[in-house]
Amino acid sequence: MAQQPAQPPGHAPAKHRKAWLAVVAVLAIGAMVYAIGLDQHHPRTNDAFAQADAIGVASQVAGRIVALEAKNNAAVRKGDILFTIDPRPYQYESDRLHAQLATLEHQIELTQRQVNAQKYAALASAATVTRAEQNASQRASTLNRLEPLLNGEFVTREQVDQARTARDTADSELKAAMLEQKRAVSAVSGVDALVAQKKELQAAIAHADYQLEQTVVRAPFDGLVVDLDIAEGQFASVGRSLFTLIDTRTWYVVANFRETELPRIRPGTTVRVYLMIDPERKFEGVVDSVGWGVLPDEGGSSEGLPKVPKSINWVHVAQRFPVRIRVKAPAPDLFRIGASAVAVVTPSPGDGR
Repeated sequence: MAQQPAQPPGHAPAKHRKAWLAVVAVLAIGAMVYAIGLDQHHPRTNDAFAQADAIGVASQVAGRIVALEAKNNAAVRKGDILFTIDPRPYQYESDRLHAQLATLEHQIELTQRQVNAQKYAALASAATVTRAEQNASQRASTLNRLEPLLNGEFVTREQVDQARTARDTADSELKAAMLEQKRAVSAVSGVDALVAQKKELQAAIAHADYQLEQTVVRAPFDGLVVDLDIAEGQFASVGRSLFTLIDTRTWYVVANFRETELPRIRPGTTVRVYLMIDPERKFEGVVDSVGWGVLPDEGGSSEGLPKVPKSINWVHVAQRFPVRIRVKAPAPDLFRIGASAVAVVTPSPGDGR
């Protein structure tokens, strides 16, 4: 029996290596294709950070702080007292205006009595005019009856002259009564001007009482006090921020996605969020809005736009735009403004529609 020639050393292992290399290449290509497809349908970015709305807490009235309840980095509830301005100047002003109102109301009452008396005087003068008219009419009628009797000597001339004098006197008294009535009517005043002053004073009192209420500054919402570096005795100016209050009712993650990924991201799209402080915990979120502008690296005149720098300056890469994601159930112990985050878009059917 002829002996088969021996195979060169290492020939069989070389075939095995080629087979394994082919398998590895196929797996690598498959993994690459899967990764590309996953990235296309589930955009992901670690260029993200936690964000919340915040306000600068300022006083609406000026004065010295007499009580400071807020503590730096402490949580407060809506309605909690943050600090108190010295209320005495505002209390004094409110008391002064209330005293003026009481005086004015008493003056209105007295004036109303005078007006009522003037009205009664006008009514009395009207009655006097009526009586004078009746007397003048009677005297004229008497004269008219006597004058025809003079020719027949049924009456004397003296009687006619007396009747004429009585008529003239009655006419004069009527004119005087009518003039007195006009004077009495024109003398009737009113309290309209005082009532208008009362309304003006009531408005001033309402403003003074409002300012008095504003000496106690309360938290407008649940939040966290930060950047507090004042103490009791500090003078607070109107509108000058004393510290910052973070609104912890709603937390966001601002994630910068490449512009090529934006067509798959719209308001309402679901997103999974992770915080670098504890990557093991995931949070569900929903896209609140997608940014419409950033300041380009090449420059430009647009002000007030967010600046999102590109990571490679010598290669033309896709611009990134900020996407604001509202977190559905944030953990109070983890979320901090500026905390690093990762956002993965996980759209479901009907998202954003």
